[in-house]
This record gives sequence, C-alpha cells and structure tokens, in this order.
Amino acid sequence: MAKLLKLEAGLNAAMQVTGDARGASITNLSGRIWYSQPLKLWNRKKDITTSFNSTFVINITPQSNPWGEGLAFILTKESGLDFIPDNSDGQWLGIVNASTNGSLSNNIFAVEFDTRKSDFEDLDDNHVGIDINSIYSINQASLTDRGVNLSRAVDVIASVQYNGESKILNVYAFMSNQTGDVNAINPIISMPLDLSSYLPEDVFVGFSASTGIYTQLNCIKAWNFTSIEIGNDNDVSLLWLWILIPIISVLVMFLVGGFIYFTWRRKKKRMQVLDQDEKIEIQIRSSATAPERFQLKDLKRGTGNFDPRNILGRGGCGVVFKGLLADKQVAVKRFFRDSSQGAKDLIAEVTTIGNLHHKNLVKLIGWCYESNELLVVYEFMPNGSLEKLIFWEEKGEIREGLSLSWEKRHVIICGIAQALDYLHNGCAKRVLHRDIKASNIMLDSELNARLGDFGLARTVQVSGMTHHSTKEIAGTLGYMAPESFLIGRATVETDVFAFGVLILEVACGRKPGNQNEENIYSNRIIEYVWDLYKIERIVDAIDVRLDRDFDEGQAECVLILGLACCHPNPYERPSMKTALQILTGESVLPIIPAEKPAFVWPARAPSSNEAAGDSLMEGQLTPITVLSGR
Repeated sequence: MAKLLKLEAGLNAAMQVTGDARGASITNLSGRIWYSQPLKLWNRKKDITTSFNSTFVINITPQSNPWGEGLAFILTKESGLDFIPDNSDGQWLGIVNASTNGSLSNNIFAVEFDTRKSDFEDLDDNHVGIDINSIYSINQASLTDRGVNLSRAVDVIASVQYNGESKILNVYAFMSNQTGDVNAINPIISMPLDLSSYLPEDVFVGFSASTGIYTQLNCIKAWNFTSIEIGNDNDVSLLWLWILIPIISVLVMFLVGGFIYFTWRRKKKRMQVLDQDEKIEIQIRSSATAPERFQLKDLKRGTGNFDPRNILGRGGCGVVFKGLLADKQVAVKRFFRDSSQGAKDLIAEVTTIGNLHHKNLVKLIGWCYESNELLVVYEFMPNGSLEKLIFWEEKGEIREGLSLSWEKRHVIICGIAQALDYLHNGCAKRVLHRDIKASNIMLDSELNARLGDFGLARTVQVSGMTHHSTKEIAGTLGYMAPESFLIGRATVETDVFAFGVLILEVACGRKPGNQNEENIYSNRIIEYVWDLYKIERIVDAIDVRLDRDFDEGQAECVLILGLACCHPNPYERPSMKTALQILTGESVLPIIPAEKPAFVWPARAPSSNEAAGDSLMEGQLTPITVLSGR
C-alpha cells in the first residue's frame, strides 16, 4: 500500500514569485520558488509513476496598464537561484529564454497561467497552457469563458492533478466564489501526458513567474501538495552488504563455512517469525478481554482452504470467507499478505472490538496469526452486508423474500446510530470507527444492523487527546468529511459525516457519488438531497422502489438529519447522542440552511459554547489554507 505524503504551505502572507521591494523597480524580472525536498516522480526499476495533486491560491495584482506577464506551476530537474535562466523575464515566464527555448536538456514541465498575449500563438491574455521544455504550449485553454479572470487582484484557486497510472493530467481553475459551480468541477484542461518521457526520476516542485516592461505582483497565497510515495530504487541496504560480503568470502575460502552460515541465517529468520508471532500475541492478550486464538489448519479446513466459492465480500485490506467451525457458521476475514498494515490492522481490530459489547456491533469470536497469515473470525451474518441488499438489482442478484421496507430501513439507521453512540460515548475509551459505510454494516437473520470491520478503528482520550492523528488519510471516498483531507486526523465529527452519508444512502437507495481526493468538496448524494430540500421537495429523494409507502414525516426527519450530519462545517454537525435522540423523537431537528453551505477552512465555531454542544473539535483546530468559500 503506497503511503500518502502530504506537504503543506499555509502562509500568513503571500509568497511573491517575482521580487517586490518598496521603492525598487519590478520591471523585467524573473523568479522561482521551490519546495526544498525533491519529489520522486517515477521509478525506473519498479516502472511506476507517482500521482500528485497540487492545489494553490493565486493572486495577481496589476501594477501597470496593461499588465504582464504571468506565473506557472513547474516541475524541474534542478532548484536554486543559479538555475533560473538568464534573460528569462518578459514573455519567457522565468521558464526558459530565447536560446534555450525548446531544448530537450531543459527537463522542465510547466502549467502556465498567462496574463499577457505573446506573439507566438497565445490564445489571449487570460489563459492556461501546458508547456514542456518550451514556452510554446502544447495545449492551452482560455479562462474567460469559464468566468475566471487572473488579473483582477482577487484569489483564484487552481489545482494541477496528475494520475500516474492512467497518465492523465487535469488542470482546474476557478474564482474563490465559484465553489460548487460547474466551472469549479470540470477541468479547464484534461489530456494524456506521460511525464516520465520528459522529466528525470527526481524533480523539484515549485512556481516560476516574470514581469516585462508591464508589471504585476505574482503571488501564491496558499499551497497544498500531496503525492503518492513510490519508493527510491537507489537505496542501498547496509544489511544486505553485510550479508553478501561474508557469504562471498566464506564460499571462496571454506565450503563448510558457507554451509554453517546459511544454516545460521535460516534459523535466525525462523526466530524472527516466532518473535513477530509472540509480539502480536502479547499485544492482543494484553487487552481486557482477549478472544480465542484459532489454529490456521482449522480455519483452512472450515473455509475449504479459502475456496473462492466461499467469498462473502472484499475490502480494502482483506477478503471475508464463509466458514464452519464446530458445526457453527462463521465469517473469516483474511488480511492481504502484501499489506504493510496487515499486522497493525489485525491488532487494532482484535483489541478494539474485543473490548466492546453492544447488540449492534458484529461479535468477534477469535483470531489467528500463523505462517504469515493474518485472520479474524466473526459471527456469521446470514443476510450479508447492507450494501448488497440495497443495491442487489445492480449486482444482478436475486434476494427472494427480502425487501427493505421503510420501517426496516429506519430500524437499520437507528441501530447504527446506537452503535456509534456507544462507541463515542458509552465505552471506557472513546472509539473512532473511521470507515462507516454500507458495506461495513452487516444484517443478521432478522435484518438487525451490526457495525463491523474495525481495522481502521482507533481509541482516543489517552492523555487528554480527543482526536486521532494519522500520516495516512483513512476512510472510504464518498464517506469522508472534507476536512479529513486537510487536517490529517479522525474525530467524532468525521464519523458523524460518514453516518450522514450512510443515512442518505439507505433512505434514497443511491450510492454516495464520485468524491475523490482531488474534488473533496462535492458529494453527489448530498448535493442531490440538498437541492430537493431547497425547493421543499426533500421527500422526493426517498427510494422510488418504496412506491411512496412510508411515513412522510419520519422520512423528512431522517433526510434532514442526514444533511445536518453532512454539514461542511464540522462544528454544525450534531453529536451521535443528539442524532440518536432525534431518531427516537427525544430531541428536535437542528435548523439547516436552504442551500448547502460552502466548505471553508478553517471552520468557524458557533458563537456560543452551548451551540457547540459536546463537539470535540474545540481547541483542536489549526488554521489551514482556505480552499473554498464565499
């Protein structure tokens, strides 16, 4: 599993890409700024290319009339002031000059935001262009018809997104007040491009800009850069050098010595496996109520040696099989062997859920770690996952005798609310599930909901902490709160957001939509329901397969609660305790705006402490780049 590395540059004052000194001329300047560490763009040995997302806020202020020239986001082989080309001011944007323009040795890729029409085939004085080793763009698009004006001295949000697998480049640009507009959702430029054909494996990331006889202030007000780590094939392991040198020496001098050495290595390796096995068992046994440990041979026999015909479902970290142990049906989760998180997820799942007891949680029976196999055993849920039951028509399955009436859906929603209220408020240590979704909701023989899959779950309230920080963004796209991508932590509010999406999914019979890391502010099902709420027809969102056979008042309450839980501002979301009370009629619905609010970061807390309720976000937030808002 690749790691998500997050580089942030949240600035109190803008970075001037070209110089700005009081009383000094800013004509005919070129400048660059870089992130200090190189980016591994592609890996020759592994034949893979990274994916990245560079989102930044541009503010260009004209200092003459007309103005010029523009700025660019760049990937280049070298950093430092010595590598800015001479005479690269004016139309050259600090990227190349007249003599180097078009040279393959430049090794530079740029996405230009041009504010002056040059003599060589520029569309206009307000466009985006894709440049490779040259200022002559291989692709360009005007921003004027998209409602974007680079030179109005107001913030423009831009995003350069590259998919290393599909080799697709997408460029977005929109005014800061266009959030939610179709112009902010659709790319300005989308094109196939293999960057590994033009750039070295290691590059530097930054910005370049210039002025000519016409001037402007080229400012970067905020910058958020994320990329997928693909490894470094130039790393040399000192351990392997230490192993190989003695092996070669011993084989040359003494054959017997070589035999002894390899025997010792095999024994040491076996001991390491035993040590790892013992460490995992110690961590699990140290939990308050350690479950039963099964033998691998029994689980293999019970699942038909993990027969594919016994597969119940697949997840991000493993496959679940139907099995039989002591004439009792069970569900056996087998973690992927190549998952670097496998042992960590096993320990988290067993130690977390092993200490929990609630009617709406899947019951843990036992676990196994043997021969590098990681397995967890749960009670068997005969009606499978909630996702399969809601969307059985899409999967071509026939579930005779089973249908989700409105009453059953409401019971399922209430059951999950009870489970989450227990995790957040009823345990000795608060538990954050971090992966609430329909496929992790299991249904027993009476269609009662059981929350399962605690591989990503974490406990909090240790040494006063009220959140869980992580280097990797955890969760499933479509169910993730927008702040998750910025703050790098899980909170009760991120769990509540996922619960809100789940409510809408169950009530509407629709999947969440195509939220992704590059477009974190949009979620199709939330937009759909909120649009109906705006025109006072929210009940029309209920699954059409119910044929209007439901309690309209109750349905309206459930949908509005779902929207409240999905509020872009985490401070405005109800706690799970409040959400459960609303579902059971013990509390009134919160008031939500007719139109979905824009996502703004940092979020603004309610004016009164009482309005904040039992939110855990208080005192925990650090101001980060505002990427959306009015």
